[in-house]
Amino acid sequence: MSSTMRAFVLTGPRQGAVHEVPSPRAVPGEVVVDVERAGVCGTDVEFFTGEMAYLHQGHAAYPMRLGHEWSGTVSAVGDGVDAAWLGRRVMGDTMLGDRTCRRCRKGHQHTCENRQEVGIRGGRAGALAERVAVPAWSLHALPDAVDPVLGALVEPGGNALRAARAAAVGEGDRVLVLGPGTIGLLTAMFLRATGAEVHLLGLGDSSFARGLGFAHVWTRETLPELPFDAVVDASGAAALPSLAVDLVEPAGRVVYIGLSGQRSELDTRALVFKDVTAVGILSASPGLADTIAAYAAGTVDPRPLVGATVGLDRVGAVLAGERFAAPKVHIDPRL
Repeated sequence: MSSTMRAFVLTGPRQGAVHEVPSPRAVPGEVVVDVERAGVCGTDVEFFTGEMAYLHQGHAAYPMRLGHEWSGTVSAVGDGVDAAWLGRRVMGDTMLGDRTCRRCRKGHQHTCENRQEVGIRGGRAGALAERVAVPAWSLHALPDAVDPVLGALVEPGGNALRAARAAAVGEGDRVLVLGPGTIGLLTAMFLRATGAEVHLLGLGDSSFARGLGFAHVWTRETLPELPFDAVVDASGAAALPSLAVDLVEPAGRVVYIGLSGQRSELDTRALVFKDVTAVGILSASPGLADTIAAYAAGTVDPRPLVGATVGLDRVGAVLAGERFAAPKVHIDPRL
């Protein structure tokens, strides 16, 4: 293994480039993975613009290496790691709890106060690079049916799967997803697999979502007056959390997975008077294994969401707003 590698390094707001950096080493308990695909996420864009809250809360600082949606092949293992991981195709959990606190012991390591997040929090370098080092316990093996593209879609898919399950809908139910971006469309795919009637609400052109087989795609102006048993807010708009409660049926469920860049307000009296259940989804961690299984079985195929696969030298342009025909952009560090 080379002593150096190429990685995209973000040095400040809107300042980033590909650098030659030291290759990670497999320290005890960890592995090194040769990255085959890494997705660019809205969180990465917030770090690029400088808006990400972690930068202002002390959880992250420049310079940093982004990339938390990835797949690849294990190329080195550290002491104490089963050598059977060598050569295996894997993806990994983003959330790395300390594994000792009360939350971790209760199985909620993704909410650990002391957690690292790969490419996001606590100085843990991400996968917009030729290689990434992660704890062996965070790995999930990928079956042959889950190719590198699907592997890098497991992390966003895990978030979406959890959101779809939190909606608690099925045959005969109607659900509305606010925000038809990557997470919203993934959530809609998992909801469709339950047999529910899925509607989407966005800002404009609905052709892409309709091309994925979703017939009910609306704007705020065209949304019909229908009873929605659940509403999933996958948007980044500060006004939509309140709208979700307005639109859901009494005794329904509202699921919040989108995050706005500014504070959103919600009148809890509306929740109480309508007897609505509200659920927040933070992380993919509890849904990763089932997402891999769903992809392997073909229950959900999100590959059409990937509009382009480019090399590391295009990361800066993608973060700055370069757009393609589909919402998700993948990076192949080998290009």
